[in-house]
Amino acid sequence: MPTLTFEDVADTLRTARLQGAPIAAPTETWPDLDVSAAFEVQKINVAHAVADGDRLVGYKLGNIAKVMQAAFGLDQPDYGHLLASTFAYEGTTLEREKFIEPFVELEPALVLRKHLRGPNITVADVIDAIEFALPAIEIIDSRVKDWAIGLPDTLADNGSTGAVLLGGTPRRVTDLNLRDTRGVLRFNDREVIAGSTGYILGNPLAAVAWLVNRVAEYGVEFEPGQVILPGSCLQAVPMNEAGRWSGTFEGWGTIEFDVSIAAKN
Repeated sequence: MPTLTFEDVADTLRTARLQGAPIAAPTETWPDLDVSAAFEVQKINVAHAVADGDRLVGYKLGNIAKVMQAAFGLDQPDYGHLLASTFAYEGTTLEREKFIEPFVELEPALVLRKHLRGPNITVADVIDAIEFALPAIEIIDSRVKDWAIGLPDTLADNGSTGAVLLGGTPRRVTDLNLRDTRGVLRFNDREVIAGSTGYILGNPLAAVAWLVNRVAEYGVEFEPGQVILPGSCLQAVPMNEAGRWSGTFEGWGTIEFDVSIAAKN
């Protein structure tokens, strides 16, 4: 059994990401990998990316809805850093080959105007700190083969991040009903799945408060201008075909992007 070193785990996951080749779950190779160690691994790879010219632009919460936890065999949420390199523009085409086993999620994105640092952050604090909200799509993608993950595995893998797209209809949170806004995900104009922002821990603002308080023990502070993804309002859908994806929050806005698949020789 290999001796657990944070650097070894980080290097293995970083290589898997660069090569686009999945690996066995880190907890299979390093059974001593727990939640705290996994977050340290995550921070190592974030620091590595920043040293290479990337930029930290926010944080994400994943698997917050019960349907998501059931889909991926988890019993609690995961969380990760958002890097500028993972953001793509709405309306552009993403190449399927750049991902390993991607899934599409629809969720709100919240942009901060004030600092947030736990513990003891309340929903009222979160509301006061938010500048505006945007419809967003997150593409989750695991470096672990067949998504055979436990919580330490996805945390070490930076919350299974793939790509993020932000929509162009910013709204003040006081102008939205984040307690119960219907979200619909469509592929090639066909409705695939629908859900409600109420599935995100009752509402996305509560999810952000949970996240801020959860990562406070790691010394994480959320800064003005950062993007917070509080989690999907519906179950993630596999992204395996060429075509157009569209996510809509009713009464708020729509975000779209295309997927291409290279022809095989």
